[in-house]
Amino acid sequence: MVVNQTKIKVGPYPRGFHVITDEVLGSIPKITGVVNVFIQHTSASLTINENADPTVRDDFETHFNKMVSEKETHYKHTFEGPDDMTSHIKSSLLGSSVNFPIKGGVPLLGTWQGIYLCEHRNGGRIRKIVITSYGKD
Repeated sequence: MVVNQTKIKVGPYPRGFHVITDEVLGSIPKITGVVNVFIQHTSASLTINENADPTVRDDFETHFNKMVSEKETHYKHTFEGPDDMTSHIKSSLLGSSVNFPIKGGVPLLGTWQGIYLCEHRNGGRIRKIVITSYGKD
């Protein structure tokens, strides 16, 4: 069993959904196994979804902003602004990690799948990501 772990930094990206597939794939070894991608933040998240049509990313952003609106007044955790608690909620809904299989270092993602960094803050930040790969040579 081979285990490889590396950290990368991405961004800063503006608020929205951003394909980071190439940045992640540049850090995986040529093994056959599984990759876990984990973001070390509570106001951004990761997901795997449609990567060909950019309107999908726009629709995600629109939907999440309606589902978890900054216009609501019941949030108590707003120290860093109106996007503070809403960013944490969106991050919890989508999650802090994604997994996918690899064969010989090649991701076995679907034809239209890509890895998204979901930036939920109004001001983008550099985000730290841990990529752990495990499998066989």
